[in-house]
Amino acid sequence: MEVFDARICALGEGPLWHPLREELFWFDITGRRLMSHHPASGHTRAVPLTDLCSAAAWIDHDRLLVASETGLWTYDVTTGAFGHLADLEKDNAVTRSNDGRADPWGGFWIGTMGKNAEPGAGAIYRYFRGVLRKIVDGITIPNALCFDKARGCGYFADTDARLLFRVPLDETGWPTEAPEVLVDFTHAGLNPDGAVTDAAGTLWLALWGEGAVIEVSPEGRLGSRHEMAAPHSTCPAFGGPEFSTLYCTSATQGLGPDALAEAPMSGAVFVELGAGRGRAEPAFILDTGDA
Repeated sequence: MEVFDARICALGEGPLWHPLREELFWFDITGRRLMSHHPASGHTRAVPLTDLCSAAAWIDHDRLLVASETGLWTYDVTTGAFGHLADLEKDNAVTRSNDGRADPWGGFWIGTMGKNAEPGAGAIYRYFRGVLRKIVDGITIPNALCFDKARGCGYFADTDARLLFRVPLDETGWPTEAPEVLVDFTHAGLNPDGAVTDAAGTLWLALWGEGAVIEVSPEGRLGSRHEMAAPHSTCPAFGGPEFSTLYCTSATQGLGPDALAEAPMSGAVFVELGAGRGRAEPAFILDTGDA
């Protein structure tokens, strides 16, 4: 993978290809910035944020849903205005938001975690039709939130436990059973981070500490690796006109001077053209009761 955007993020996360704007958005969580890059024009942005923000979904051409350490918000790209949707562990100073993604039903899944990765301090929520509901509790570092092509299940990981889970979903997108382990990365010593599914249902999973995105079949078989020159690969996204371009964010967090000297582009966003066949992220659907 080559460098797509050389601006360095302390903790790059949450890449989202906006299919209407044909623009990649992502966050520097601890740097408190919303970043974007429009490949066709070269236009970039780096919007300063007051909260720690980590994930987004697109609503329409000009609005995003943004997850922060205190809540879920609408964000107008053209005006910079935020609108409150729901509180997210607002009274818990220990936690912040982490990985998140819109689901195929127009809802939004968002994980929380301790700001210092406190064991079991996190959870996963779903926001759907104006209601925020906790669906997983006692998780340390929630990641890899994504959904299979047939809408039959969702996926998530606990990076700290080195486990990738699958959870069955009903016809409206709510879990019907307890999550089951799909892949245990413990023996391989791998740390599953963010993930996205492609048009065939394969997961593309970033590996924290490995500088790679690995393909994982719906049955849990590990496949090809896509390498990048940054050890802390964090989350992939598909984009481009035909969704064949693979993007991946990265981080400098936890890397000492020697590691940064060996991988000076850590924290940049990487790209691989023609990597696979992705698909557009579903829009988040604002409920009529949402403001």
